[in-house]
Amino acid sequence: MIYGFDSRIRYSEVNRRQELTVGAMINYFQDCSLFHSEKIGLGIENLAGKKRAWVLSSWMLQIQKRPVFGQKVRIETWPYDFRGLFGYRNFIMKDEQGECLVRANTLWVYLNTENGRPVRIDEEEKAGYTLESPLDMGEPVRKLSFPENARECPKQYVMLHQLDTNGHVNNGQYVQMAQDWLPADFTASGLRAEYKMQAKAGDEIIPWVAEQEDCWSVALCTPAKKIYAVIEFIKKGK
Repeated sequence: MIYGFDSRIRYSEVNRRQELTVGAMINYFQDCSLFHSEKIGLGIENLAGKKRAWVLSSWMLQIQKRPVFGQKVRIETWPYDFRGLFGYRNFIMKDEQGECLVRANTLWVYLNTENGRPVRIDEEEKAGYTLESPLDMGEPVRKLSFPENARECPKQYVMLHQLDTNGHVNNGQYVQMAQDWLPADFTASGLRAEYKMQAKAGDEIIPWVAEQEDCWSVALCTPAKKIYAVIEFIKKGK
């Protein structure tokens, strides 16, 4: 089943060039997946009752054309595979003519919220979703590394507004933290992100930033350099 909803790009979601930010793109996609789960009765309350949660492991985002302020868009999502502990899901954002603006491939982990450990996906979850064909984007992102020659940036602390319903930093918030350290004139053509550890309210996060051949790479770390997330913002033409 392909689930979708229509929207319009809001002023609060754009940058100084009136373009939809990468963080806002991720928020649209994340909302779409949650709306999908709620529609089929497998949403937040159902998961809470089973002491389970879907936790995002990685994003691969490709921007074909930047949505802009006021533009009408349609956001769609569908799962395309379940394997053991993992769920695989695609997303797409289209304009009014049906042209693809942004698309994404994601990897999710099914978690036992009582002990924080991954568990095999139960049959109720599998049966509730109709699998569709995947987008031609290759496998989801795995094992992004700490950037070489990275410079340390000022530390920040996790605030309450950055948490999701699981009590951890929302995946979109990591992206927003990271993009604050990009050059002011940089425009990403895509994103790769891997989430390695969950941050909670009050945790100290230190960004490490480096320019690579095809991207700007930001590692969000503990003071001991344990990685919460690595986000790579892809340069145009790469």
